Amino acid sequence: MNNSIGFSKNKSRIIQISAFFLMTSFGAIHAQTIKGTIVGKINGALPGANISIIDADAKAISSLDGDFNILSPKLGDINIKVEYLGYETKIFPVTIKEGTNDVGYITIAPEEKQSKDKTKDIEQVVISRPNALTQAKAYEIKKNNNAIMEVIAADAIGKLPDRNAAEAVQRVQGVAVARYHGEADQATVRGTPFAWTSALFNGNRLPSANVLGNRSFVLDVVPSELIQFVQISKAVTPDMDGDAIGGSINFITRTTPAKKTLSVSGAGGYNTFSQNATYNGSIVYGDRFFKNKLGVILSGAIWDRQWGADSFDATYNTAAANDIEKKSISTIMMKRYMGTRRTIGLNGGLEYKFNANNKIYFRGMFNKFDDIRPVYESYVDYNNSRYQYNFRYSHYQTELYGMELGGEHSLSKKLSLDWMLSDYQAKYYLDTPPTSEIKGLPIATFRQKITGGFTNLSSDGKRYWGFDSPNGVGGEYLDYSSDTANPNETMSADKLLLSQLVIAKLDNNERDKIARLNLKYDINSNITLKIGAKYREKDRNSTYGYNAVYIPNAALGVPNSPALLALSQLSTTDAPQGTDFLNGMNGNYNSYIMNPPTKDQLFQMYSPAFLQQNGFRDLSNAETNATSVYTGEENVFAAYAMAEIKASDKFKIVGGFRNETTRLSLYGSKATKEGTPATTVISPSVVESNYNAFLPMLHLRYNFSPKTSLRFAYTKSFIRPNFGDMSPGSSIDNTTTPNRITRGNPDLKPTFSHNFDLMGEYYFNNIGILSGGVFYKKISDIVFQDTSITNLNGTDYMITQAKNLKESDLLGFEMGINKRLDFLPGFWNGFGVEFNYTYIDSKVDVARTDAGGNLITTDRTSLPNQSKNLFNAILYYESNKVMIRLAGNYRGKSVETINEKLGPEYYIWSDKNFTIDFSASYDISKKVKLFIELNNLSNESLRLYMGDNKKRITSNEWYGSRGQMGIRWQIF
Repeated sequence: MNNSIGFSKNKSRIIQISAFFLMTSFGAIHAQTIKGTIVGKINGALPGANISIIDADAKAISSLDGDFNILSPKLGDINIKVEYLGYETKIFPVTIKEGTNDVGYITIAPEEKQSKDKTKDIEQVVISRPNALTQAKAYEIKKNNNAIMEVIAADAIGKLPDRNAAEAVQRVQGVAVARYHGEADQATVRGTPFAWTSALFNGNRLPSANVLGNRSFVLDVVPSELIQFVQISKAVTPDMDGDAIGGSINFITRTTPAKKTLSVSGAGGYNTFSQNATYNGSIVYGDRFFKNKLGVILSGAIWDRQWGADSFDATYNTAAANDIEKKSISTIMMKRYMGTRRTIGLNGGLEYKFNANNKIYFRGMFNKFDDIRPVYESYVDYNNSRYQYNFRYSHYQTELYGMELGGEHSLSKKLSLDWMLSDYQAKYYLDTPPTSEIKGLPIATFRQKITGGFTNLSSDGKRYWGFDSPNGVGGEYLDYSSDTANPNETMSADKLLLSQLVIAKLDNNERDKIARLNLKYDINSNITLKIGAKYREKDRNSTYGYNAVYIPNAALGVPNSPALLALSQLSTTDAPQGTDFLNGMNGNYNSYIMNPPTKDQLFQMYSPAFLQQNGFRDLSNAETNATSVYTGEENVFAAYAMAEIKASDKFKIVGGFRNETTRLSLYGSKATKEGTPATTVISPSVVESNYNAFLPMLHLRYNFSPKTSLRFAYTKSFIRPNFGDMSPGSSIDNTTTPNRITRGNPDLKPTFSHNFDLMGEYYFNNIGILSGGVFYKKISDIVFQDTSITNLNGTDYMITQAKNLKESDLLGFEMGINKRLDFLPGFWNGFGVEFNYTYIDSKVDVARTDAGGNLITTDRTSLPNQSKNLFNAILYYESNKVMIRLAGNYRGKSVETINEKLGPEYYIWSDKNFTIDFSASYDISKKVKLFIELNNLSNESLRLYMGDNKKRITSNEWYGSRGQMGIRWQIF
């Protein structure tokens, strides 16, 4: 209670200070201050521009909106110089008066080059390729930033077929993405676990509605068209959130433009798997009114697509006592997804400049991702000698919405202030079926008993792949179609009997309310101090593992019960069409395709009338359901202080510290056995976790020349444990085979890391870069997901629980080049190459113990989700009208799940993945552009496997290729 009061006081104090400075700023006295906005003749505001006063030691860098603030050492006539990569250097005179001198918009033009028209034998002026100028913005922000970072501008995102926020960053040096059914949905920096990279919007970490309780934000809810810049920080500074061991990815939404703009785009396409159409469209409008004081921005995007995927999954009997039998197959599942996805994003903003020294802004956004996903699952259950068919109709809904209000104020010629109040919310939920009071994911299970047995069994009666079998019988999974039961026991709609109905409740809701304040004081032209504070109040509600379970009495052996219904007795519809089922494998798998119940039939099965008529009994596990729901409150107060010191014209030092205090409370329930005979008692359970993170940081940058620099950084950062990993209860998921138990661990500690970075950068004259460096992380208290198989009362359960490991090391290097080959003659000078490579080597020691807790051995592995090798390779061609790009993205194998009990032979690995994408555009005119985008031309699949043999598959998923053609119209 006292902690809550303390945090409330801190929050109030921040707001009071903000209000005080806001009110007093309008009357502050300013002396010899020059303010303005740098804009490009072609593409709007120019961030990262270098502004200096000739013959004076006065320099400034323009902000992301192109704004700058520079102090003049004298009154009267001076000359200001503006420099920007790819643009002509501009020098213009200004007469300085006492106070604030607002020079307004300063427009600079792209560099020009002379080109001889051979047909007319005259020279003409040709503006540099506009496609290249979009990269210039990113490089200027990167070059002038205190942090080690990569930057992408909105126009550069549009050069490649990347439709959401995660896909937008997959081309960046050192960034890896996770793909979900063919679309990237999460991103991580430098190969660290996904939860170790913080996703931010406009500098604030996003609330996460991740169904597993992770802090990692699922980025597929945000269309890429709403993003103006992306900053990928690899070594953060004290004024950034410190929970970023891998790094942080800051998505900056579109802000008000320097002049009126209106653009629209539309495209239609095709998915080779679903063999159906896709479409997307976007609109961006912005303008300024009242003598440029009021700025407005509105943007919207929609992406609607038919999609599909096939998956072949295997589970193993890792709970068996015999080491050989641990690798025998428990179940095979052949699965097809075929559905519709729709992503909608809306973004709006207002900005009002009272004068050159004061402005306030408002931003709001709404994003919705509808994933309508009917799923058709055919199981071969070797342990129970039966077939199983599951049909589920899932309509997953993800929402992200909120708003922020902020301001930027110059309080004097040396003191400035900025502040922000924000409120964002993320939701993940299902609201089906309409016939049931409980809403969630409806799953109908049909089972068919096999009496004739299976073929391809080993001499011990178990099913193996041939390389694991005691006598070599079993083949490989790619040829699984040769594996059959008795010819009279093929999967049949007449024999598949309705044996279980389940509703899996999956609801998550997280809301962040944030107040932040920054003060900046220029002691002189060489030293700047900056201090600030941030308060975040997070509320979370989560339900995972809550299942309503209905079993027919006939399946329980109750006499005189209604007979079990066969699949063929229900209202069914044709199985989904598209590409051939499991065509990534050898053979024919059509015998496992069943006509599923209609959607209406599925929903009707959960009605009280149907359940009663067919003798269904509610066997929901009250204990599990009670312990699967929790709420949480997390309050964070952060404060920082830092100094920027210009030691010389070439050497800059940025140092300081950040301190973040966290107070976490999770409220749930626990189930205990009491009395004789034992009965289950549900009681409240509370998890409290309070800790402090003190994070010193130091950045050094030495500029050998305006084009060449060397950076060094030491930073300390951390990651908070995931909510789901610390939940007060445990949950049982009996919708899978084997059943799964997920347990929380209230004793988890946060993970800390000491980070060292050394990076060099060289910028080519023709808007390109050569960069490279090394990085090292010393990490303590790593959180990993431990899995084991346990048999409880004759039923196998896969148990997952998060635990801490002691220490880990991560060492890596990265290099990249973007070079335009404009030194080549004629047509060939339009070509260019972009390549980046990252090598990461991490070491984690996992202690393996026996049943008594005694150490057996220590296994060494890499960090979860961490790939040793990452690279992007892009070959491009650009001219005044044509842009073509062929891009390859590679992510090496990575361990996904660690089995602490059984060791590396039972770890789950994700195989290497290489995708090839293509994009091209043609400028019909200065305002109209045609484009084409193609994804996954390599038809790459996703593969998971167990142990050291990639043929011991746990999952292989194929999702085909997609493409679209469209038009973009820059109306003005």
